[in-house]
Amino acid sequence: MKAVRIWRVGLRRWSNSVIADQRGAVAFEMPIVFIVLVFSLLLPLADLAIAGFKYISAYQALRDMGQLTQYSPPSDVTSSTAIGTWQSSLPATVGGYSVTAQVFCDGAVAPCASGATLPKFYTFTTSFSLSPMVLGSVLCSTCTITYSERFQ
Repeated sequence: MKAVRIWRVGLRRWSNSVIADQRGAVAFEMPIVFIVLVFSLLLPLADLAIAGFKYISAYQALRDMGQLTQYSPPSDVTSSTAIGTWQSSLPATVGGYSVTAQVFCDGAVAPCASGATLPKFYTFTTSFSLSPMVLGSVLCSTCTITYSERFQ
């Protein structure tokens, strides 16, 4: 009887010491926590960061093209041939992005035709592609950006 009581007291001390000493508990939880953090937080944030950097870079290429056109306008804005020559002389790529330029006249929805009125604004368009790891259904795979500015 005395041996059983000593064994129970020893077992109680051992269980109390195991419950009190939980230093190794994090070792079992860490792989689960790591996987949850990486797949639910870090990979989507990486997708958004890559998309943001590419968007900013493409938009800056369009702004650079707009600045180029502001500082070197066509020689004669009343002549459609001069505008066409000027438009074809614009660089096709800026900052690694292929940029298409269109000139619009007097509230027109379509680009200026020959013999049209004075040009009012120009529009630049470029596109870039994304290959998201996690956010494929949310982010576009081929994104198109448009930038327009008035002739001054």
